[in-house]
Amino acid sequence: MALKMHGALSSAVLGKQLGTTGEAARQQLARLADEGLVVATSEAKGVGRPTQSWSLTPAAQARFPDTHAALTVQLLGIVKASLGDVALDTLISAREAETRAAYEAVIADQMSLNEKVAALADLRSAEGYMADWREEADGSLTLIENHCPICAAATACQGFCRAELDVFRAVLGPEVSVVRDEHIVAGGRRCSYAIREIDG
Repeated sequence: MALKMHGALSSAVLGKQLGTTGEAARQQLARLADEGLVVATSEAKGVGRPTQSWSLTPAAQARFPDTHAALTVQLLGIVKASLGDVALDTLISAREAETRAAYEAVIADQMSLNEKVAALADLRSAEGYMADWREEADGSLTLIENHCPICAAATACQGFCRAELDVFRAVLGPEVSVVRDEHIVAGGRRCSYAIREIDG
């Protein structure tokens, strides 16, 4: 909390703020560094050893309250109530088009289905979905998303989930079947998709 409120601090300054010694603060910081929550940077100030300042990592920043989910749900409700379902569908369609264009810039027609699904998993992971994929014994593929960073919005408006499925089908191609087997919004532990080439 002290690092969040005051920015980068030395262990000596942090110790004073917490009413303890600089060494005790340094030991706590070392433990937090092992957990990937703080990082140290050295800064030369005149003669002598450089001063080490500690600051929060993105992983630590993510532990602080963030009301963006509640805000997103509130805004979706306002759009629907004030402008109607058509406006909400327009919003979702615009997001779908942007996402599809971004994915198509990476996933090329000449790639194999395995390469496409691997690229899709990488793209989704970069967006926070903690995605992975595997090849099944029957030759089909499974795309797995262990997290849904837009879960609150998707729960409030199922159109987001429909749009994502449409994007997957579009970028993987018309000769590919994509079926959602597990769904976080429906109470599943994760979202998973069965992907296979359509015969004939």
